[in-house]
Amino acid sequence: MKIEYRETTNDLQTRIDIHSKFGARNIDEWMLDVLKPQPGTRILDVACGSGKQCFSFYHHLNGQADITGGDVNQDLLNQAIEANQKIGSPMKFIELNFNQPFPLPSDQYDLSSCCFAIYYAEDIPFTIREMHRVIKPGGRLFTTGPMPTNKQLFYDIIREATGKTIPPMPGSSRYSTEIYGAIEKTFSSVETFIFEIPLAFESVEPFVAYTRASLAEDRKLWNSFFQTKEDFELIMKQIQTVAEKRLAKEGKLVMTKVVGGFVATK
Repeated sequence: MKIEYRETTNDLQTRIDIHSKFGARNIDEWMLDVLKPQPGTRILDVACGSGKQCFSFYHHLNGQADITGGDVNQDLLNQAIEANQKIGSPMKFIELNFNQPFPLPSDQYDLSSCCFAIYYAEDIPFTIREMHRVIKPGGRLFTTGPMPTNKQLFYDIIREATGKTIPPMPGSSRYSTEIYGAIEKTFSSVETFIFEIPLAFESVEPFVAYTRASLAEDRKLWNSFFQTKEDFELIMKQIQTVAEKRLAKEGKLVMTKVVGGFVATK
């Protein structure tokens, strides 16, 4: 199953910044609490983007870890490499396409993570098997992704503003079913952890900025909603109008992110 997807640097950073500013909880702290990685851990972060998870692991372990990040998006990978150089290049960042065999030997890593990305893989079982292959016996896989109840306010406002049916999202439509099933089939055991973070907006601007970045990050998923820049701007205007009405009625807009974390053991 091929999913057309390419997240742009600006769209990704916009959403990360909004999560950080308006979220009441920190998802990286939750990840570290769930995993409790130990000093000396050898970690591979698949689809690392600009290195967010890699740097979280690195700082949490005070640099006492062997960390490799891999991604197919060269722009985001360059950001990770530049940030890594600023702290003395303690980590490795490599080109890695999770739709192809990993350029890595088997049984090497204590932990392999893949956060908010694995549902874009063309062949989920293949990608899971590759992650399984590079993990040591007894090592762990960690993935995160949106659950079916994720961001209901976001979808409700878009639905009300446009009168259209929301297209299936690769994450929330695949993560808790297809991806969980592939992990369960490949690994010895798997546990599910749930993280909820309400994003509370007291003005409409950050919600609109989040929506704009989310729709723009992969226009192909939303091609039944807009084809041209003019279409896109018209829909954004409609969304802002509905969001303003809701804000006036309710006093604030609360969009709850519902994230699943799967921890599997080889």
